[in-house]
Amino acid sequence: MKSYWLAIIALAAALAGAPAQAAPDTLVLGTATAGGGFELYGQHLAAALAETDASLKIEIRATRGSAENLPLLEAGKLDIGLVEGNAAHAAFEGIDRPKTALRIVAAIYPGPGMFVARGNSALRTLADLQGKPVAFGTPASGLTKLAREVLDGLGLTPERDFQAVFLDKAGDGPDLVLAGKVVALWGGGIGWPGFAKVAAGPDGARFIVPNADEIGRIQAKHPYLRSMVVPAGTYAGQEAPIQTVGLWSFVLARADLPDEVAYRLARALHRGEAKLAARLAQGRYTTAANTASEAPRAELLHPGTARYLREIGALR
Repeated sequence: MKSYWLAIIALAAALAGAPAQAAPDTLVLGTATAGGGFELYGQHLAAALAETDASLKIEIRATRGSAENLPLLEAGKLDIGLVEGNAAHAAFEGIDRPKTALRIVAAIYPGPGMFVARGNSALRTLADLQGKPVAFGTPASGLTKLAREVLDGLGLTPERDFQAVFLDKAGDGPDLVLAGKVVALWGGGIGWPGFAKVAAGPDGARFIVPNADEIGRIQAKHPYLRSMVVPAGTYAGQEAPIQTVGLWSFVLARADLPDEVAYRLARALHRGEAKLAARLAQGRYTTAANTASEAPRAELLHPGTARYLREIGALR
């Protein structure tokens, strides 16, 4: 009996001295407005991470998009945020703003920029859209910034050369096209919800992009814009590949996100690649290999992410 009580006392002492199980790290993720690609991606990203690493909890915060996510990250009000490639480029290079100390956790997906009109429209070229009502997205969206850069390469602006309509929510754009209130909508990305909704409408979709000469002019003025292809079949009724320009979007982290947290996040993203791709078609682009290859410079990677990428041989 004495030995029994001694064992109980020893067990109680061991339990009392054992460290409590750590609570999951909660990371606040900034996405964008309802109905856009970032909102959709953020939801599936959080779900895939939850399945892969229960020690990382993602709290999604809807924002106005890239232009708001950048200062929120810099102020420490977000831990990670989705940022369109053109907005990220401006932040990294200090264009019209101070250079940012934010760093890349992951590449998201390519963002080829296009206009979409109803399939029965007579519109075929960028010149056909000029002077007509066109939806350009929300003012704080990185895609709207991309539109400005693309048009600037051709000596155009949304306000002067189009009847520009700016949106409160990204999801409002396709409804305006389908209702005939605008002739076209600007957007970008593979599997972008606005394009998918117009393409699924009764008239289908026609995509309008710069021609080869226009792409050359755009890239001559803005050489960081990449040539991109939207593969055939990406959207309903799209039978041929589409050539245009754009940039990759990124998950960025606040500058002081601990290296160990960024490392665990990069590891969970890599281990959850198949889960994310199964949830969302464009999620197949979020891979360790793409993060390593699409970061503009290796030093822009978060140190925790870079450490993990080197461990798996994705980064030298």
